[in-house]
Amino acid sequence: MRLRSRLQGVFEVLVRCSEKNLLVASADLLSQLWQHTGMSSSTVTVIAGPTAVGKGTVIARLRELFPEVELSVSMTTRSPRPGEIDGVHYHFVSEDQFAQLIDSKQMLEWALVHGKYHYGTPRGPVDDAVRRGVPFLLEIDVVGVRQVRESLPGARFVFIAPPSWEVLVSRLVGRGTEDPAEQERRLRTAKVELAAADEFDVTIVNDDLELAVHELAHMMGLE
Repeated sequence: MRLRSRLQGVFEVLVRCSEKNLLVASADLLSQLWQHTGMSSSTVTVIAGPTAVGKGTVIARLRELFPEVELSVSMTTRSPRPGEIDGVHYHFVSEDQFAQLIDSKQMLEWALVHGKYHYGTPRGPVDDAVRRGVPFLLEIDVVGVRQVRESLPGARFVFIAPPSWEVLVSRLVGRGTEDPAEQERRLRTAKVELAAADEFDVTIVNDDLELAVHELAHMMGLE
């Protein structure tokens, strides 16, 4: 009876909403329903870590072994790099479009990364994964993690760490995708991110790729 009453209240609110405010109201009400109908965000795993730590490599290998794992496609205001495909690697949007999505509460989290571009996670695919109960990964930065923790309190939070600071610097310089100024900016950010490792449920050191992947898989209940 309590659930029926709450759902009736949801319906009445949606009916009163104008088309302009419908998306905002829907996002707020879905969050309330998660809390009162038993819908759980425990299938969601949030991964973060400093630049060049190998987050993307760990995730790619995990999905090779466990293709049922779905991955959120982040949104960014930067331009595509060579070989990147819109909707596959990122959703590429303008600053104005990004701001509109924030205003309409269609972003689960967002942040200004390295002081240059906005990155964020669209809310829709995460909501859908929670409803379907499928294993779902988010790869975001530490600022985004703090936002997601409020929205998805049942999610798992995993920090990917390097074996040492020296290894991290070597990986960043060795990949050769950033100029020296950008490398310095990313390393400053990395120090802040490493200091936040204690905020996560678990830290996985990416020293051996296969070991790191299997540790992540075990934590997600995949093996």
